[in-house]
Amino acid sequence: MNGIINLFKPKGITSHEAVKKMRKTLGIKKIGHTGTLDPNATGVLPLCIGKGTRISEYLLDVEKEYVGELTLGIATDTQDAYGRILKYSSKKVDEESIRLAFESFKGEIEQIPPMYSALKHKGKKLYELARKGQTIERPPRKVNIYDLKIDKILNNKKIIFHVKCSKGTYIRTLCDDIGQFLGTYGYLSYLMRIGVGDFIINDSVSIDYIKRLDKKELNSIICPIDKGLSKMESFIVEGNYYKQLINGALIPINHDVSNCYNFNTPIKVYCKNTFIGVGKIINKDNISFVKMDKVLI
Repeated sequence: MNGIINLFKPKGITSHEAVKKMRKTLGIKKIGHTGTLDPNATGVLPLCIGKGTRISEYLLDVEKEYVGELTLGIATDTQDAYGRILKYSSKKVDEESIRLAFESFKGEIEQIPPMYSALKHKGKKLYELARKGQTIERPPRKVNIYDLKIDKILNNKKIIFHVKCSKGTYIRTLCDDIGQFLGTYGYLSYLMRIGVGDFIINDSVSIDYIKRLDKKELNSIICPIDKGLSKMESFIVEGNYYKQLINGALIPINHDVSNCYNFNTPIKVYCKNTFIGVGKIINKDNISFVKMDKVLI
């Protein structure tokens, strides 16, 4: 059993707990996620299974999509609905100002990661320190907000929005920052992840649904490993090199062909109509070769 399952994570469990449940459900140990989703958020959590776990690193960098709700007027210590209320504001914000604020957060921005996060400081997770009442200075990090649009504004207080962003973006912090930009406060009152790269919520499946599947049905929901690497360029090696390729030998290629690819950049490698794994094109002594990094057959 090798590939990727587009899991719909329910509210109330961590990504690690979702992996644990799936290990028990499928009866296999080699399962890993491709980036955590907050315990109180729901939505897409791609799980790599079997040999698929070896490509998880390539899925960490893909863009993420969310639908969220920002509530204005309140700040919490966790920047979401599950924290302790720190501050209130009775300031009224008009719709035009809200829309202007959202426009201002598009593109490359800087975020200060929240204390209630799994980032580490001297080996300790920040949320562990936060629970002890400690606050550690966190340097700002650059993230990209590729798209940010408002779906609905309710009473100029609750804003339903859609965001597409880079890895490492904290939607909780985005809501907190928008609140401050508006001269008030704000927290993330709801979050659903609707996409991770090519994995979208319409194709996701729940743990309970998976439990009811027989072996044939289960195989039908497992995405082939290479399908999870759709953003990666493909390269086809001639069939007579098959044995050398799967044994990790360098395969010489035409110089003109190699010029169509970036050297030392991960590519999907195929031979005999079979996905072999992830490799790269290298140059050695002015000769171009395909070098396998991960053989996955």
